[in-house]
Amino acid sequence: MMSDEQVNVREENKRIKTFVLDTNVLIHYPEAIMSFRDNEIIIPLEVLEELDKLKSFPDQRGKSARDAIRFIASTLRKGNLQDGVRLENGSILKVSYKLPKDLPEGIAMDRMDNKIILCAWALQLEGRRVFFVSKDINARVKATALGLRTVDYEKQKVDIATLYQGIREIDVSVDSLAKLEAAGELAWKERFQPNEFAYLRERNSGRGRLVRQDREGLRLSPISAWEGNVCGISPLNDRQRVAIELLLDDSVKLVTLVGKAGTGKTLLAIAAGLRKTIEEHKYSRMLVTRPVVPVGKDIGYLPGEKSAKMSAWMQPIFDNLEQILGVYHRPNCKSIDQLVKEKVLEIEALSFIRGRSLPNLYIIIDEAQNLTPHEVKTLVSRAGENTKVVLAGDPEQIDNMYLDANSNGLSYLVEAFKGQRLYGHVTLQRSERSELAELAASLL
Repeated sequence: MMSDEQVNVREENKRIKTFVLDTNVLIHYPEAIMSFRDNEIIIPLEVLEELDKLKSFPDQRGKSARDAIRFIASTLRKGNLQDGVRLENGSILKVSYKLPKDLPEGIAMDRMDNKIILCAWALQLEGRRVFFVSKDINARVKATALGLRTVDYEKQKVDIATLYQGIREIDVSVDSLAKLEAAGELAWKERFQPNEFAYLRERNSGRGRLVRQDREGLRLSPISAWEGNVCGISPLNDRQRVAIELLLDDSVKLVTLVGKAGTGKTLLAIAAGLRKTIEEHKYSRMLVTRPVVPVGKDIGYLPGEKSAKMSAWMQPIFDNLEQILGVYHRPNCKSIDQLVKEKVLEIEALSFIRGRSLPNLYIIIDEAQNLTPHEVKTLVSRAGENTKVVLAGDPEQIDNMYLDANSNGLSYLVEAFKGQRLYGHVTLQRSERSELAELAASLL
């Protein structure tokens, strides 16, 4: 028989949700602890041990581990983590080293993941409403097999199916299209997002025009047919035309280009960057970077100095640059080495950008879908005065095991910045690389 006090504690445990956080949640977002308002948050001791091992890593994982440790340590001023510390959002934070007395059969105790899961299971055996929170799908499957409720960390997740496109298609009458052609503008009551475009299409003929709304949100103005090129590169479809408009617009300080392989994201961004730095001298130089995340099995450490190490990871960038330089002929723009030597182009690793202030630069972050929301925040917040930042990527091709199309930093940024006047976005849909590349991107 349980005493009245034990019954009351058990009933209280049933009312309050207990969230047990896996290590990867804190690596994904070090302040994830503050996301569980008015509930109990448990950090297993094994999580602290894993954070301790990761804190010395030179990459973003190391920084996230250090940030998470500092955040947990900052709560010590308010109480004892064994008994529980009351946080500002009404939650109670605890560190637990509890394991069940009777272990389930088949559980390998030499694996840290299993110990974290068993900590959550032991808490559930006490009658608590336990939710195991992890970005690791396999860990969630194992926890579910033990009867635990499992959830992914979804605070920074978006719905990729409804992701903001940056351009809308609108059916209009023949008269409306004629007025637009004759007057050079068309009165429009519906307000667009800042820097959003539209394709006005006549219902019957399919004929149409690409338009942009003025800042007052009262009129639509046609985007003139593109003549000439940007450093030898011309847009091949309407969405690429929108991308060029945003990339060359100095009032738009942040641009995101989302699209499948071959849609021209990186090529257009680099061409626009060269024009802004070499021809218009709007920026002092162009800085290009991308996450060091391998496709498939990692080949291990690379020999040489930083430039030699980066050249292997930056080869896709060099391929685009070589294509541009093949059609863009200027005396001071003959080779990639010349661009680097004259400090027109800077190739940098993401880990070296953290902590820097980057004024007067045109920054391109390629393969941004492999970044977490926390990493994207860290990078974009580096932008100094008169700096433009362009992020390009394909949310459907992610190599980071703890991210997906809905939780990566690129998708999150698109939804977070939608509606801001200094931000522009377009989702590119048609592959222009080759017929084979189009089929591969669509079918595989």
